[in-house]
Amino acid sequence: MSGRQPGQQPGQRPARVLVVEDSAVIRRLLVHIVESDPRLTLAGAVESAEEALAAIPSLRPDVISMDIRLPGMDGLEATRRIMALHPTPIVVIADAIEDASLRISMNALRSGALSVVEKPGGLFAGGGYDLAARAIATQLAIMSEVPVIRRRASAGDPAAPSVGLPIGLLERGDGSSAAGAAGVRIMAVAASTGGPQALARLLSALPEDFPLPVLLVQHIGAPFVEGFANWLDGLVPLSVALGRDGERLVPGRVYVAPGDRHLTLDGSDPDIRIGLNAGAPVSGQRPSASVLFASMAALGPAGLGVLLTGMGEDGAAGMVAMRRAGGFTITEHESTAVVYGMPAAAVQRGGSCLSLPIEQIAPRILAMLGPRAGTAP
Repeated sequence: MSGRQPGQQPGQRPARVLVVEDSAVIRRLLVHIVESDPRLTLAGAVESAEEALAAIPSLRPDVISMDIRLPGMDGLEATRRIMALHPTPIVVIADAIEDASLRISMNALRSGALSVVEKPGGLFAGGGYDLAARAIATQLAIMSEVPVIRRRASAGDPAAPSVGLPIGLLERGDGSSAAGAAGVRIMAVAASTGGPQALARLLSALPEDFPLPVLLVQHIGAPFVEGFANWLDGLVPLSVALGRDGERLVPGRVYVAPGDRHLTLDGSDPDIRIGLNAGAPVSGQRPSASVLFASMAALGPAGLGVLLTGMGEDGAAGMVAMRRAGGFTITEHESTAVVYGMPAAAVQRGGSCLSLPIEQIAPRILAMLGPRAGTAP
């Protein structure tokens, strides 16, 4: 049995980590976590964003552990400058109970940080140190492998086409074309690594009176889910909140899967409600995109699924189920996905009706809905 851990390949050198943390106690703890994991090696540890920016050219880290509440320049501005000057994978280390930290953390994710994990302060007393340390080390190891320098799509970029897969590969049950989606009643969206910025772009382009309810799965640490939903609610025209078990769906609202619960559809037409459950993780995830999309398959042609950037294969099997049932499915194109893992898996398995750069997805949805969305068909 292999002793390798997630984020470690055979013969791969340890990832070089730069720790940015102003608290001496937390900094020493993070250094200990890094030095105790064979997947990682310490490139350096500094107490300010200014020191980090000065040190990156010489230290050449593979990944950065970034505190968000720093003296002087905060972690958000540091993330922006690092991504502009020295693009490097960034894992935000944040306090999950402070609203200000959560807002800054979510904006850092929007600015290019890849993930957010809970700060390890106070974990010794609670007995959760080993679990938290493994989570932090695994995030650093996995994110160190994400290429953050990538081609951005533009209107004239021939590398970012609209890619439609042959509908005949997975024909609708009634034989009709999936392009006629005027009967769509519910939309489901899922994302993982790079998701907050992608979701912000997608949902910001939808009007306040968007005619569909939206179910949303974002892979993010459970302590951060409520803060993520609140952040998104203040950013996009639609109303965003955590979904509640048994809640009736309302058009123009976004229902976010709570931490560590699968989000599904419950009930039958016309009384369809939210279902939450603690079933086994799927593709290592709870909530799982595949669980949500598989539930959406019960809607047949009335379901619309959108799968955005993310590492792994979660969502692919559910999109296949949706498409087989006659639903319409859209995946984010490789040209704009921070990590083209989840969308690629859906495309490869034949679960994607259409692959689009992120900025083209909302306009396509509005055009599909036609007059219902105030847009000409």
